[in-house]
Amino acid sequence: MSLQALIRDIKPIDEEARAAARDRQDRLTKPPQSLGRLEELSIQLAGITGQALPKLANKVILTMAGDHGVVAEGVSAFPQEVTEQMVLNFLRGGAAINALARHVGARVVVVDMGVAAHLEPQPGLVDKKVALGTQNMARGPAMTRKQATRALLAGAEVVEDELKKGLDILGVGEMGIANTTPSTAIAAVLSGIPADRLAGRGTGVDVAGLERKIGAIERALKVNHPDPTDALDVLAKVGGFEIGGMAGAMLAAAAHHRPVMVDGFISTAAALVAVGLAPQARPYLIASHCSQERGHRLMLEWLGLKPLFDLDMRLGEGTGAALGISLADAACKLLSEMATFDEAGVSGRA
Repeated sequence: MSLQALIRDIKPIDEEARAAARDRQDRLTKPPQSLGRLEELSIQLAGITGQALPKLANKVILTMAGDHGVVAEGVSAFPQEVTEQMVLNFLRGGAAINALARHVGARVVVVDMGVAAHLEPQPGLVDKKVALGTQNMARGPAMTRKQATRALLAGAEVVEDELKKGLDILGVGEMGIANTTPSTAIAAVLSGIPADRLAGRGTGVDVAGLERKIGAIERALKVNHPDPTDALDVLAKVGGFEIGGMAGAMLAAAAHHRPVMVDGFISTAAALVAVGLAPQARPYLIASHCSQERGHRLMLEWLGLKPLFDLDMRLGEGTGAALGISLADAACKLLSEMATFDEAGVSGRA
């Protein structure tokens, strides 16, 4: 599989299925649009899947992990080894994403995209390691263009493998100490919004830490000159391996007409990369929530995505995506399981 072929495989959503779902929504036993966003969501899911009555039996959440050389600039409140430790926690089923995935009936797939440690092979861990973390983007490119392409295709390969096991909706999440810093840099380049409007506290840095973070991002942009018209260049110069993996997963899901539930700030940075590479992928993306991270709403607005909810979350891992998948499942069941006025023998509007 080449990146160009993957992008070519992404086709427009099915307008006939959308129209059929919209028609059924208008005939269900309720006032028109009374279920609000759930109606819109069911219609979008119909268009994505090409099914007038979509079903989301197989729910998959990818939690992609990677480390970042920019951690050396003092941009995180936590040490880098937490990435490896949390990956092991995911595999043991003890993290927030595991609890929420069990709650919504999703399987979690943990992917090592570039953890800065040699992880032993073990059940449940998918090894797609590109390198032992990225380079320090404040001093030079985070990765080579070849590594960026490899990360994108690795993410796509994970989706291809999961499709064979059953995948009706994909949630994308991540783990990587310092990864809000490259995510902010990506957003600043691709959206044109200044870094100091996008940068937030991440893992909880203090005021001085936030200033270091903004400074590191501004140095990275000055040193690397990422090209806003070339999303692959942006990913290579100021991105992360897990961000590339998520973007590739999004492209592969879109190519197979599967909906993508985007998680929070970092996942949305990956969505920016995916849409930068393939604008036709945008209709396949669903924003689960608006993160507490300061710039997330601006990123979603730039993408034209309206979040399903806002619970002041900022954990990552795919936690927001899990809850979003639950709402998507509910929307599909309302569309298919409610009776129409004719079926129920209920009088319609006068």
